[in-house]
Amino acid sequence: MSIEIKNAIITDAVIGMDDRGLLTAWLYLDYGNSGQGFGGYVLYLPKSFSHHTLLSHAGHFIFRCMEVAGVKNWSDLKGKTIRVKSEHSKVHAIGHIVNEDWFNPSQDFKTDEEK
Repeated sequence: MSIEIKNAIITDAVIGMDDRGLLTAWLYLDYGNSGQGFGGYVLYLPKSFSHHTLLSHAGHFIFRCMEVAGVKNWSDLKGKTIRVKSEHSKVHAIGHIVNEDWFNPSQDFKTDEEK
């Protein structure tokens, strides 16, 4: 099969946790008479995976925000209730509303030398 170049309209863009708990992103494309999805690559492996390593600050930040809020898609964050550790000038961490699960980026992103 040969590769074609064609125009497409992005009908949706989703960042979410798939059914295995991996962070993925998808673009849904409309060609006019058909459609297709682009994406599905693993952007982040959570700590529950034995081969977890922090290779992507972006993936970790997105995943942890979604995990703390208890959502499967980035678009579902709106309206969710969370706890916050903050002062007047800065939010230091966000936490799950019931469980003792906190995300503090400045702690999570410290290098091994800083820990």
